[in-house]
This record gives sequence, structure tokens and C-alpha cells, in this order.
Amino acid sequence: MIYLLRHGETVWNMAGRFQGQKDSQLTPRGIEQADEAGSLLANAIRGREEQFELHVSPLGRTRETAARIVRSVPLVAKDEPRLMEVTVGLWDGMTHYEIDMEYPGALKGADAFDWFFRSPNGETFDDACSRVASWLSEISAPTIAVSHGLTGRLIRGVYLGLSRREMLKLPVPQNGFYRLSDGEADFIG
Repeated sequence: MIYLLRHGETVWNMAGRFQGQKDSQLTPRGIEQADEAGSLLANAIRGREEQFELHVSPLGRTRETAARIVRSVPLVAKDEPRLMEVTVGLWDGMTHYEIDMEYPGALKGADAFDWFFRSPNGETFDDACSRVASWLSEISAPTIAVSHGLTGRLIRGVYLGLSRREMLKLPVPQNGFYRLSDGEADFIG
């Protein structure tokens, strides 16, 4: 069983910047989301806390979210690089507008779901899926994972055996989390 959480809202989420493997701080709303997720999680695993491991992407926004969650679920966080957000290379930290201005035509024909893997030096879809599949294959205990939007889509998609298109269309809410168990992904929020 895996409880998969996305970090709370960040300053760059609000500004429409794709963070990739760069960072920005949680907004006040993001802090509230992390606190609410911690409370929901505490209720979901009440009495079983000691069975769980806590895996956290080593990026600042996920560490900040995890630090708030452990107030409700007292576990020791373990950095897990395979949970890091997909990098779009030189596009990390940019908006769609900035990408379009600095790399004319690079987003031509892209839609809201497939532009991530068009960066000339970013992570490929196959590499990102291999990374999360490797992590999933090594889970041996009930796990709480604090990750990111795009990486969370890929984790759920690999777990559920979805196609690339289906994975990239999955929602990425910040006001709850997913329970991956018995071949299903259920939203709790």
C-alpha cells in the first residue's frame, strides 16, 4: 500500500512556472494543504503508523510538505531521489510564454499534457517512467510518498498500467492524496 502525496502549492505554481528540479517555497495555501493532508493521512492510518515508511523527494517543496505532515504522522523521512520531479532541463523554472519566446516553435503542436518531454535536454518520458518503476518495484512495506505533480502522474500511471497519454491526463490535486492498493488508485481528500 502506498499513500502518494503531492507537495502543497508553491509560489511558482501560482505564477505558472514549471518548477522541474528547481524550487520555490510553499504559499500560505500550500502550508494549509500540507497540514490538511497530514490530518487526513493520520486518520487514514491511525493505529498502523509504525508499519509505514516515509519516502520524500529531496527537493525543498516536498521536504517542507513532509515536515508539516510529520506533525500529524510522526515518521522519519527518507530522501528518495526517484520521487523527484521530472526535469525539463533548461526549461525548469520557466513559463510556457518564456519557453515559447526563448525556444520558438519548440511547443508547436504540443498540448497541456505532452509538452513536458519536448525540452532539448530534459528527462525523457521513458527515463522518468523507468525511474518511478524502479522505486515501485522496491516497495516492500506500506509507504507514504511525498512527490510532485508530473512524477505523481507517472507513479500512478505505471502502477495502474496506463498508456502514456492516459498517465499524462491524470489529475494532480494538492488538496488530498492517492491510496495505491490492490491495483487501484483512490483519491482521499
